[in-house]
Amino acid sequence: MKNDDPHSSATRIIGLGNGMRGDDAIGLFVARRLRQETDDRVQVIEAEMAGVDLVKLMEGARMVILIDGARSGQAPGTIHRLDASAGPIGCQMFPRSSHALGTVDALELARTMGTLPATVIVYGIEVGNTEAGQPLSPLVVKALDQVVDRIVQDCEAGCA
Repeated sequence: MKNDDPHSSATRIIGLGNGMRGDDAIGLFVARRLRQETDDRVQVIEAEMAGVDLVKLMEGARMVILIDGARSGQAPGTIHRLDASAGPIGCQMFPRSSHALGTVDALELARTMGTLPATVIVYGIEVGNTEAGQPLSPLVVKALDQVVDRIVQDCEAGCA
């Protein structure tokens, strides 16, 4: 997990995933790209297999944008944008996790603890191949560029 100071920014972008499992690494790839495209008012974290640590990584931020692989049955590369601050996002999009505690579970734990940031946006990118040692599939690579652009727009619209 790469993290300089988890409490240094009002806006935090957290890319989730398992870098060894093909498309499941999409959140990490998005975070790497966003680190190059955002200014120092936005903190970008790569959280490989964060699990319960995700609650701590969100702590103290005003706004958090999470990026993770999703499995809702739609085509690989499909992009979902969910507002987790408005209420639970449900398990239908993130039913299984390669993390110790799934994204939905970590969000609801933070909500129960009263530490969920005021704004939490979750980008779920439908994954295809999550076999060990595989690269990102072409449709997920295409979604990578689109998600980066959308998050940059979110930040320009006032996330920082």
